[in-house]
Amino acid sequence: MSIRGSYRTALTYGAVGATQASDLMTYPPEGFTPSESRARIGHGDQRFETAVTQALTWQIQERSGIRVRVEEQPDDDEVRYNPVTFDDDGVPIAPASIGTPRVEKFAPDGTPLVTAGTSATLTMHAFGRTVQAPVRVVSIIDEHDRKGFAYGTLEGHPLSGEESFVVERTPDGSVWLQIRQFSQPSSRKWQFVAPLLRRQQKVMAEQYLAALRGD
Repeated sequence: MSIRGSYRTALTYGAVGATQASDLMTYPPEGFTPSESRARIGHGDQRFETAVTQALTWQIQERSGIRVRVEEQPDDDEVRYNPVTFDDDGVPIAPASIGTPRVEKFAPDGTPLVTAGTSATLTMHAFGRTVQAPVRVVSIIDEHDRKGFAYGTLEGHPLSGEESFVVERTPDGSVWLQIRQFSQPSSRKWQFVAPLLRRQQKVMAEQYLAALRGD
């Protein structure tokens, strides 16, 4: 089976899907630093559906000042990553694999929703320079009250790791945005500025949460 274009580029970490592990903050992948942010962004079913569409059309990133350029979406006969799956106690029950075709979906206005296997380049301004961060969507979270996606880093990204963006609806109707990640500097060059990378991650997490709060 052939995998064309940028899809041949491997992820720069191994624990694909670990942002969904219940014990990520306690037991992150070895050598990686985890973080988690969560904020209430509204109430009600309509707010939930709107926020899900916003999340799955890259609006969290774009409203935070990041330019998103989609590089490639694999055809239906190509493959994508299937993340590690976990039981309720956070124990892995199925390893990461490849082989499941993606499912194309669209927002009500026809805008394509994020699909697993999509590669994109995120362009942002940090450290007084323009930084390009290649990523690939590794999983789609599609539960009744939890929807979103996770992407992993590709070669050229300042960090190595994964980040997820999940919109949640609680029993009282409140709508929340949860952002989880684990990462480490991707190269010796970036290790020299690791404290700056951590600071920038915190800034971006705040901007991501504000993007759907409407701040």
